[in-house]
Amino acid sequence: MLKQQIIEALNAVREQKPLVVNITNYVVMNNTANALLALGASPIMAHSQQEMAEMMTYAGALVINIGTLDSQWTPRMLYAVQQANKNNKVVVLDPVGCGASRLRTETSREIARSAQKLIIRGNASEIIALAGEQAQSKGVDALDSSETALDAAQFLVQEYQAHVVISGETDYVVSPEQVIKLSNGNAMMPCVTGMGCTLSALTGAFAAVGDHTGLAAVAILGVVGEIAVEQSKGPGSLQMNLLDVLYQLDNETVLNRLNIE
Repeated sequence: MLKQQIIEALNAVREQKPLVVNITNYVVMNNTANALLALGASPIMAHSQQEMAEMMTYAGALVINIGTLDSQWTPRMLYAVQQANKNNKVVVLDPVGCGASRLRTETSREIARSAQKLIIRGNASEIIALAGEQAQSKGVDALDSSETALDAAQFLVQEYQAHVVISGETDYVVSPEQVIKLSNGNAMMPCVTGMGCTLSALTGAFAAVGDHTGLAAVAILGVVGEIAVEQSKGPGSLQMNLLDVLYQLDNETVLNRLNIE
């Protein structure tokens, strides 16, 4: 049943080509835009408050990524969340480096409190820090395992009425109803900058067509990354191959490769 839901979501993105508004960091704009295009969605990197109210009337979802946060970005992010709420759109929050500084932690919590329909996607250390627990991190990199963040994710589900995705060597999708474990991907994937940011962007595309859990994005990127690594000599070719595999991915491959429980 879960695999069929994921395939239906993939087909829906390719048919509907939803517009995904991204307020994201300078490091990954190109990566995430290309991944959304390869998936079949339509990306826009919009940061101006002057157009955000209009943009969110017809966009499918809003992705907020705090990777290059500063005092100018925060008001733009919060205003965009207000407009997403006004138009009943899902907000995907990527709390990059949450726990590495007070600014990142407090801003992440403020965004989470503001969003009415929320998916949180982070690594284990970010999820733990967002929940207010002590996390082990090195800048934006997680030193905690995904399993150690499950209690924190459950707290965030209740605190913000959110769905939570913990990404790492093993991925977890945590919702009020269930916890889903996914075991695809490969250890080379974190060697490409912004892989988690790419997952957050794809989560926005799937949210735009009705998957408000984050499951489809985790499943698809895990399968795609696993296949792309098999075709790659290192991180440079992985980045290229990942886009190609994502573009060419078919339903049968998802069914055969997805490791989910």
